[in-house]
Amino acid sequence: MGVCYIDDSGDADVQPYRDLLDLARRLLTGLRKAGLAPRARVALLLERPRDVVPAFWACVLGGYVPCPMTPLRGDAGRWAAQLRHVGRLLGDPVVITSAAIRRDMPTAPGLRVVLLEDLPAADPEPAFPAPDPDEVALLMLTSGSSGDSKAVMLTHGNLLAALAAKAERLEFQAEDVMMNWIAFDHVAAFEGHLLPLSAGAAQVQVQPQFVLSDPVRFLRLAAAHRVTLTFAPNFLFAGIDRALADAPPDPELDLSALRLVISGGEAVVCATARRFLAGLAPYGLREEAIAPAFGMTETCAGSTFSREFPAVDAGREFASLGPPVRGLRLRVADERDTPLPEGATGELQVRGPMVFRGYLNDPEATRAAFTEDGWFRTGDRGSLVGGRLRLAGRTKESVIVNGVNYYSHDVETALEELEEVENSCVAAFPTRPPGSDTEQLVIAFTPAVPMSDEAAIHRVLVAIRTTVVLLWGFRPALILPLPRAELPKTSLGKIQRAVLRGRLERGEFEARERWVAELTERRLGGNVPPRDDTERAVAGVYADLFGLDPGRVSATANFLELGGTSLDVLRLKQRLQRAFPAADLPVLTILRSPTVRALAALLGRGARTGDGYDPIVPLQLTGDRTPLFCVHPGVGEVLVFVNLAGYFTGERPFYALRARGFARGEPYFTGFEEMVSCYVRAIRRRQPSGPYAIAGYSYGAAVAFEIAKALEGQGERVDFVGIFNLPPHIRARMHELDFTEGAVHLALFLDLVTPEQGDELLGRIRGLSRPRQIDHIMRAASKRRLAELDLDRKGFAAWVELAQSLVRAGRSYEPSGSVASLSVFYAIPLHGTKQDWLAGELRRWDDFARGENRYIEVPGEHYTLMNADHVGAFQHILRTELDRALGGK
Repeated sequence: MGVCYIDDSGDADVQPYRDLLDLARRLLTGLRKAGLAPRARVALLLERPRDVVPAFWACVLGGYVPCPMTPLRGDAGRWAAQLRHVGRLLGDPVVITSAAIRRDMPTAPGLRVVLLEDLPAADPEPAFPAPDPDEVALLMLTSGSSGDSKAVMLTHGNLLAALAAKAERLEFQAEDVMMNWIAFDHVAAFEGHLLPLSAGAAQVQVQPQFVLSDPVRFLRLAAAHRVTLTFAPNFLFAGIDRALADAPPDPELDLSALRLVISGGEAVVCATARRFLAGLAPYGLREEAIAPAFGMTETCAGSTFSREFPAVDAGREFASLGPPVRGLRLRVADERDTPLPEGATGELQVRGPMVFRGYLNDPEATRAAFTEDGWFRTGDRGSLVGGRLRLAGRTKESVIVNGVNYYSHDVETALEELEEVENSCVAAFPTRPPGSDTEQLVIAFTPAVPMSDEAAIHRVLVAIRTTVVLLWGFRPALILPLPRAELPKTSLGKIQRAVLRGRLERGEFEARERWVAELTERRLGGNVPPRDDTERAVAGVYADLFGLDPGRVSATANFLELGGTSLDVLRLKQRLQRAFPAADLPVLTILRSPTVRALAALLGRGARTGDGYDPIVPLQLTGDRTPLFCVHPGVGEVLVFVNLAGYFTGERPFYALRARGFARGEPYFTGFEEMVSCYVRAIRRRQPSGPYAIAGYSYGAAVAFEIAKALEGQGERVDFVGIFNLPPHIRARMHELDFTEGAVHLALFLDLVTPEQGDELLGRIRGLSRPRQIDHIMRAASKRRLAELDLDRKGFAAWVELAQSLVRAGRSYEPSGSVASLSVFYAIPLHGTKQDWLAGELRRWDDFARGENRYIEVPGEHYTLMNADHVGAFQHILRTELDRALGGK
């Protein structure tokens, strides 16, 4: 018996339990040699089950306290904040991670990082202490933002009590085979490992993404490994239901061994679960296979299980959750913690040997979590009927989407930074429309613009949607602008989210919802039905990407106006390639043809555009104010502006200028003057006369200055020249920027490597041949980020050459002349302090302006001032300065 690990490619590797013990003991030897003190806390920053499981046991055997974590790739700022918070919370723990994760990690001062690969010793540790049942065995971080997660202390006694009670309720035996695909930062994953281990049964541990990227793999794995017990939340049932509806029968699929599928994490929708059971009945799945359950991190995962579904829930929308396991007591109480009679709805409270005793280093949160008589407040509302639990919502202020907890205050804080939202007048809360497979997010807010100003209201709707997408990765189902008087508040001024949800679900906002839908449709040009199969297929891709009803996706729907982000551009490209295998649409083509109809027309003629080079990429075309033209940074690409452009919806068009040389056969610019002349001609084709608004990011700032100067020389007025964090004199820097530094800087700009990796690469690869330098960078690059960018070695090498062509053009550049004035936006520089950067470098722009320049501080660093963490603040500062310079025009 042992653990069968399934990796991202689906390959299996079996580790007998005796080998797991041996590896854990050898890891323990390494930990002790590293000098860990008894009962030291250890953060397990690991992804693969085959890494987490032995590291967990090394800690347990050695008397250390493990705390599993998941790397937050793609958001370096949030990841760094998480590491700082966990370092403080756990008291400077040792961090065990893998070499692959270490390459992507942001700087974490003060944390001691140990590589898992360096730990195993030749000799297994011969002795380890016997733990006390009351000692903490495991720390689990609660859901929430990087700065406010709590650490749940689970003791050996908690875990042992929970395992015994679950084994009894689930009738788990040594003959069973359990499969887990949940990441180990969730307590359910430990349930999926410890339960079979405690019974001497086999287990299958699957990389989460292998299942999430194709839900049908869940079934194939269960069949292939004769799994008898596993876990699936409601959203996975829904994904499998959709996949089965379009798939032909699979004669190889045999689910007759699968006796129980525990379902928790979110409400089980009876209709969805019944479709799952009915669709898989021909493959041997039992009618009673689904066991709806309730559990929390604080209760060691599953605490109640229903073995009577679906019979006991006939006619109900949501499944009941069964009685508690042995030893766990439930009660429903009112706001004074007085127990309520059977059938009454109130707060669910629990107590028992599997319930935790407190949060690490947080006595205030611990006190708030328990009643005076020792019952744990779950934060859920429910009722007990015949001993069975039914939930009716939550008292805690969070939203569960696809099984993941998101805290309302995180997004509310971000949205209150938007100038168009009234202070203290935004609420994020969940709703679940009838038949929905998961909760949906609603944002209610009071706009700081008149309700009668449709353009302004639409602009704030787009800004809110963009902010939520960048923060949480999904779109709100509904954004609801309400007058201040319609936001219910307590006497202390706190918005009552539960009251808002009740009013919404009773239909009291139907008129407002229709108004928002009609306004949005008008601003997007109305609903034009697709006219042929190609347009319908592209509309289906848009619907899938944005979570929309395919019937409501217009042929004129614009990818960017629907809220597409820079990452969504790449996702759209990949989905179009799956839907149209013969097509290979470049990103630029998608950006220039962002509507369903335009893309369908390209796909219909084999994706041949027939157009020559045009540097202008229109990222946002609505609004009647002066257009803004933004010049690319030194990497030549314009994806960096996509997230920013969305905030200008309905206000002013936003055009980006992209370098020449990305398309096959396109020559690079031979010099700075050629580039500037090309861009000036392109701008005047779009906007024949001034006043103009021109800006540039990094390298593009010098180009923007020359463009503005050239336009003034042609007799035109340039009322805004924006300089994004670059001094006027770049010639010396361009001479310093050799191939090695240019390649590494491109990798940094694309978030392929961390700053620490960049420094290490610079010292290691200089002197190697150019192809070998590219090889080293690609080996160090984040594989996930490469996949997101759809970037391979050939593509990266070509991009480096293009960036080098811009460097060569800049080596002959020396600023001269002047423009009327400049707005210089400054962030933390690549080297030195912000103050020295401003005083010693950026203020040299005063030599090239006839009037007074403005120097405007923006948050973030040079590479991050427009990323997800900072774009919300940056767009507000930029738009305010544009309005000032252009007189509101």
